[in-house]
Amino acid sequence: MSATVTTRYEQAGELKIGQVGIANLRVRTMDVAQLVQEMRERVQRAPKLFGRAAVIVDFGGLAQVPDFNAATQLLDGLHEAGVIPVALAYGTPEIDRLAEQLNLPLLAKFRAQYERSEPAPPPPPAEPPPAPKAAPKAALPAATQPGLVQKTPVRSGQQLYAENRDLTVLSAVGAGAEVIADGSIHIYGSLRGRALAGARGNEEARIFCREFHAELVAIAGHYKVLDDLPKDVVGKPVQIWLEGEQLRVEISD
Repeated sequence: MSATVTTRYEQAGELKIGQVGIANLRVRTMDVAQLVQEMRERVQRAPKLFGRAAVIVDFGGLAQVPDFNAATQLLDGLHEAGVIPVALAYGTPEIDRLAEQLNLPLLAKFRAQYERSEPAPPPPPAEPPPAPKAAPKAALPAATQPGLVQKTPVRSGQQLYAENRDLTVLSAVGAGAEVIADGSIHIYGSLRGRALAGARGNEEARIFCREFHAELVAIAGHYKVLDDLPKDVVGKPVQIWLEGEQLRVEISD
């Protein structure tokens, strides 16, 4: 009697959520059928989030950039899966040429969420300091930018972005609303829309809310939708952070 063996494969594409809620699909394996199936499953799990969502396709993780025919098959398949490819990521000469052939723009900044910055070059040799004329005044500490505080509810269709700082919402974030911060996000009411912290890649950012019903949460591009989370966190005060490559969601006391 033969047994059925199910083999689990690594995902062919890693989907992350960018700074303004645009999804970035980094292709790990140029397996068009698997990539399209994975995207179709994402759309089926969360149609309100991913149905007709704008997607940027990133071929930068592949050893070889796909040719025009293979890239066209992938774009057509993504359309059929329910999303809309709008650009390619990262401008290497090969991807530049492919983007021109596909008549798509390039959005290079989306690569920053995947790659660590290059080490800074060593400083030039120090020159001998000039003879001091007078003791300089003590420098004042640089002013820190205060967090953005939103006192009224963030309603459906609204988007609120705290650039280079934390975001505090003193009320609720409604379904269909989106709050984004380069730092952490604190919500003192219910969260029913989307919350994206660490939007520029800050993996230390966190999300806090008093009542959790989020459509989507993301930190430094790593995201989860409500259906991916344990049911016991729904309606509870939670704290969300990034541990390794995984989002952790924990009920707060």
